[in-house]
Amino acid sequence: MRNSVKASATRKKLLDAGLKLISKRGYLGATTKDIAKKAGVAELTLFRHFSSKELLFQEIINSYTFLPALKGLLPEIKELEYREALLMIADKFLSRLYERRDLIRIMQSEMHLYPSKVKDIYQDFIGGVYQTLASYFRELQGSRGMLRDFDPEYGARAFLGMFFSYFSVHELMFRKDAMPLEEGKLKTEYVDIFIKGTMR
Repeated sequence: MRNSVKASATRKKLLDAGLKLISKRGYLGATTKDIAKKAGVAELTLFRHFSSKELLFQEIINSYTFLPALKGLLPEIKELEYREALLMIADKFLSRLYERRDLIRIMQSEMHLYPSKVKDIYQDFIGGVYQTLASYFRELQGSRGMLRDFDPEYGARAFLGMFFSYFSVHELMFRKDAMPLEEGKLKTEYVDIFIKGTMR
C-alpha cells in the first residue's frame, strides 16, 4: 500500500514537472533529464513510470487540459437547463485556457516542429474534447428532442471555436486592445447566439 502511494506521488511530481517545463520550454526544449530533476527523481525513475517522453506528454495532456474537466462536468450539466449548462461549459473552457495559456502558446508556435507521434497525441486530445461535448448535444437531440437536427461534432467545434477565437486574439496574438468585450457579456452573448442556432 505504501509503495502504491509513493508511486502515485512520484507520478504526480513527474506530471507537474513536465507540465511546468513544457509550458516554459516547449515539448522539444523540455528534456526528460530536466523533467526528472525538477521532480526530484532520477531520469530512470521517469522511464519506469512513462516508457517514453511521448507517453509522459500524453498523460499531461489527458490530466491537465479541458478534456478531464469537461468529462467531469457532464453528469452535472445533464441536470441543468440548456443555457445554464452551456454557460458552465464556456466558463470552465475559458478558465482552463487561461490556466494553460503558456502551454497553449508554446505548442501553437512550435507544433509544426513536433514529431508525428506528438502531433497525433494532440489531435486525439482535440478530437476527444469535440466528441465528449458532441455526446451531450446528441443526447439533447435524441431522448429529449430539445435540439434541431445538426451534426453534434460540428456543433461542438462551433461552440468551443467561438471562445477559443476570443482567447486566441487576446492571449496568443497579444491583441489586448482588440475586441474590447466584457467577458461575462461575451459568454452570455455567444451562448445565446448558439442556442438560437441549435434549439428546435
